[in-house]
Amino acid sequence: MKLSFAKYHGAANDFIMIDDRPGKINLSYEQVKQLCKRYTGIGADGLILLREKAGVDFEMIYYNADGKPGSMCGNGGRCAVKFAQQLGIRKDNYTFLAMDGLHYATMNEDKGWIHLKMQDVQAVKNILPTSYVLNTGSPHYVKPVTDIRNYPVIEEGRKIRYSAEFAQEGINVNFVENLGNKIFVRTYERGVEDETQSCGTGVTASALVYAHNENGFNHIDIQTLGGKLAVEFMKTGPATFTDIWLCGPAIEAFRGEVVIAPVEK
Repeated sequence: MKLSFAKYHGAANDFIMIDDRPGKINLSYEQVKQLCKRYTGIGADGLILLREKAGVDFEMIYYNADGKPGSMCGNGGRCAVKFAQQLGIRKDNYTFLAMDGLHYATMNEDKGWIHLKMQDVQAVKNILPTSYVLNTGSPHYVKPVTDIRNYPVIEEGRKIRYSAEFAQEGINVNFVENLGNKIFVRTYERGVEDETQSCGTGVTASALVYAHNENGFNHIDIQTLGGKLAVEFMKTGPATFTDIWLCGPAIEAFRGEVVIAPVEK
């Protein structure tokens, strides 16, 4: 089977994008895993099918690099919007359906960024004195650290992700350093089982944890290994947040065709 694809990334978090508006593409877990595998496949942190869906501009079907269906992916969501635009779905404001529900997005043409509305957050659980768990479309663990560029993210992230409390369902683990005017976030992602260059739902979770104490509007600039992002939101209570927007780039890297083996029956 020959597939046309595009490769996109959001702050170096990269995805294979496939136009499946007719809804006829059916990939096995192994096929997705092989396509995402670096060195022997196209290579990506995940794969996204863009499909037609009544009542919205499109539906985003997301798979992790391990081939399994994933939860919400923030950087992938922005890339899906940019991909939709390239496919001819041209709008000022987009509405699309993802695993966690309805999302809205707007294009900031001046900066070349896309602003993606995330789901409201109604709870932040304090795990340790300075570590937290919350769900921003995907489950996240947020832990403050120092000297983040030299921090052993893979080793420490794997310990938390596979700890007794989280091993079965899995959790994404974010390590955060407060740099005063911004935060620096590095993320170990479940489903990739490695560090990614950035994680959209992860920086969103980290920004909410690092929100100013006072309620009201917040804008937090974020540095990742892959580039810059920002999160804007309204803090409505000690651990409640609405009107959350993940802001950042979505860039097409290249397009191509790939031949994949048929699904074994």
